[in-house]
Amino acid sequence: MKIIACNSNRALAEAVATALNLPLTRASVRRFADMEVFVEIHENVRGEDVFVIQSTSYPANDNLMELLIMLDALRRGSARRATAVVPYFGYARQDRKSGPRTPISAKLVANLITHAGANRLLTLDLHAGQIQGFFDIPVDNLFAVPLFVQDIKARYASRNIMVVSPDVGGVVRARAVAARLGCDLAIIDKRRERAGQSEVMNVIGEVDGRHCVLIDDIVDSAGTLCNAADALMKVGAEGVSSYVTHGVFSGGATARVAASPIEMMTTTDSILATEAVRVAHNIRQLTIAPLLAEAIRRISEESSVSSLFN
Repeated sequence: MKIIACNSNRALAEAVATALNLPLTRASVRRFADMEVFVEIHENVRGEDVFVIQSTSYPANDNLMELLIMLDALRRGSARRATAVVPYFGYARQDRKSGPRTPISAKLVANLITHAGANRLLTLDLHAGQIQGFFDIPVDNLFAVPLFVQDIKARYASRNIMVVSPDVGGVVRARAVAARLGCDLAIIDKRRERAGQSEVMNVIGEVDGRHCVLIDDIVDSAGTLCNAADALMKVGAEGVSSYVTHGVFSGGATARVAASPIEMMTTTDSILATEAVRVAHNIRQLTIAPLLAEAIRRISEESSVSSLFN
């Protein structure tokens, strides 16, 4: 098999290739003078099982186009199978019609990836599991829960932990973490007035004297998590930490987290960290390279991927 990296998160691709004891396939992904994307693969891929690693994070449209054009190049180069490895699947939050005359952009992106030449998709913690049904190709959706559970046990073993879902929609994810840790679960009841803003209404659960661990899949503006941390501290929480799969950190999110009561926000490296994230005193990253590498190896060998999480 061959591993190809586009430009969104080359560091992660290199770590995956190292874990698989393979060199990255030589390829160029660059821009013409008018910023059109140009791709050239410098090795023979005919009959090969190729994995393209590319998160569709900011700038989402540029990174998506890089992925699509790379997949087209592989199809025209007669690759036996092309797997799009998309650790962070952009546009996933637009998974339904939220109002009249609005798009379902996640479905559109699924169509683009499929028609560009992908034979399979490998991703991590889709915002909505039903997005797998938008694809007419096999989809492997990995989970960061085992990685988070292992880290929580190592860092907070001496503290009285309670897992908290920052909203009702994340209860299933938070419950999975709580079950593995053998601890209680609390829920934040919130009302979102408009996109990008949230207002915490109530804390469901007894968090007094507990160290609360917020679990979520995406931190974007960080308003939801910071408001949730404030609410938890007001009702007597001993402290608040957070584990989030995808660190988008748009706008002033990093500064917002730094000024919040959150002791430490842990994210994965599904999205390449900006300089502001790297220097933040209360943000850290866990690598998903070993998880992706093992999933890639199993896909190539036609063995079970789901058994990774049993």
